[in-house]
Amino acid sequence: MKRFLRGHDVEDVLSAIEDAGAVVVTEFLPEPALGKLRRAVQTRADAASAGGGGQISFWKKFHGSQTKRFTGIGLTSDVFFELLDDRYLASLADHLLGDSGHQYWMNTCQAMIIGPGEAAQVLHRDGDNWSNVMARTWPVCPELTVSMMLALEDVDELVGATRVIPGSHRWTEYERPANPAEAIPATLRAGDALIYSGRVFHGGGANQTTDRWRWALHLSFVVGWLTPEEAASQIYPAALIQNRSARVKRLLGMSSFNPYPGRGGRLWLKDFEEWTQPRKGGLETDS
Repeated sequence: MKRFLRGHDVEDVLSAIEDAGAVVVTEFLPEPALGKLRRAVQTRADAASAGGGGQISFWKKFHGSQTKRFTGIGLTSDVFFELLDDRYLASLADHLLGDSGHQYWMNTCQAMIIGPGEAAQVLHRDGDNWSNVMARTWPVCPELTVSMMLALEDVDELVGATRVIPGSHRWTEYERPANPAEAIPATLRAGDALIYSGRVFHGGGANQTTDRWRWALHLSFVVGWLTPEEAASQIYPAALIQNRSARVKRLLGMSSFNPYPGRGGRLWLKDFEEWTQPRKGGLETDS
């Protein structure tokens, strides 16, 4: 995987994602924003328990018995909203999810804190959350989701760096199994970000330490005609986001999906109307 310093030409970064399915953007989030976000996540983590995934055995294993996960990051840190409004990340997501007319949701933003002794996560594609679309259209499947793994502290292979199989997003056979021997760890310095396609195989690494946690935050987007993983509109009260940008409102489910000038119906309406002010020239306006 290639590495680019934040601010590098977007076309080069997009080309690297097209080639390998993933790229590392170094110094993506600098101090003091990184420190604020890290402290907010660590405070919540102190009160969180490892494990989760409900009663279904697959999800319990997938989420990890020694891993802490939680969403609703914006309830405790305004840096969350800054990430949603980040223009560099938006320029990448706008291109990768461009078939949606740049109208996409936040899929989820969650802490993924891998604890000592955690086993490696099964390699998977994030796009398989919507497997009916992925499986039926492979290998010409449109990009459904794009993700970022942001390191809150340095992340190395021993502590559970995310493993990626470069090029797996371009495999011709959808059912081709992912071989862990083909995966490489995405090591990150604090503030670096791994940005990857929803079609590429990846998974959290094993935490081989006895006393270190892997501190990272996952943020992903999904096209506007699919259901996100995180029910953001049920998590964030209107009063918290009513004065945010039009982009933030849209990402958190406070506006509709309108495929115009493409084909398809409007989705996520309120009394058959848009939640916010009408768009001008295809762009949202703040309300």
